Amino acid sequence: MSQWKVILPAALVLGGFLVCSTASYGKADYAKSTKKTCVFCHEKVSADKDVMSKNLTDAGKYYAEHKSLDGYQAKK
Repeated sequence: MSQWKVILPAALVLGGFLVCSTASYGKADYAKSTKKTCVFCHEKVSADKDVMSKNLTDAGKYYAEHKSLDGYQAKK
C-alpha cells in the first residue's frame, strides 16, 4: 500500500508533463549553424509554426533568402 502513495502521484505528474507539453518546431540545425537564439531572427516566439514564419526580423528575412547569416549587417 505504501508503494502506491509514491507511484500514483509520480505517474500522474509524468502523465501531466507528457499531455501538456507542446511540440517544438525549432530547427536545432539553424541554432547550431548560426549560434544565435530564436529571438535573433524572430520578433516573438510562438508554438504556432505559421506565426513563427511570419514574424521575422531583418536577420530572419536575410536568413530565409540566403540560408546563411554570412554577410548580414545588423542595422543600428
